Amino acid sequence: MPHPIMFDDADPFLIRVREVALAFPDSTEAVAHGRPTFRCGKMFGTYGGGEKGRIRHERSVLFLADPAERAALAEDRRFFVPAYFGPAGWLGILLDDATDWIEVAELLDASYRQIAPKRSLAKLDARECM
Repeated sequence: MPHPIMFDDADPFLIRVREVALAFPDSTEAVAHGRPTFRCGKMFGTYGGGEKGRIRHERSVLFLADPAERAALAEDRRFFVPAYFGPAGWLGILLDDATDWIEVAELLDASYRQIAPKRSLAKLDARECM
């Protein structure tokens, strides 16, 4: 049985997340478990999620946290440990009108760099040198 769709394509936060996530080389979007996920082979981000205890955060981005920064990020109220993904090192960041989109891009960049193949990373690094 397929999962129900848990997002609205017209959501302005999702539109902005797509702009950021799909700007990475070779990144794609696929719906998994009813939510948009962003991948470069493996998943590096997803829109929306929740915590244990059925607490949902529809306007959030889940990402694979940089291991060196995970503990500090987890102490910030804007972040949460997502159900299912948390034990694998993932965090979620809540999105609202005060969201720092540069920070979101940096978090997704760190996540992408942990999963992307070398050829995709080379494309990203070449683009940043220009």
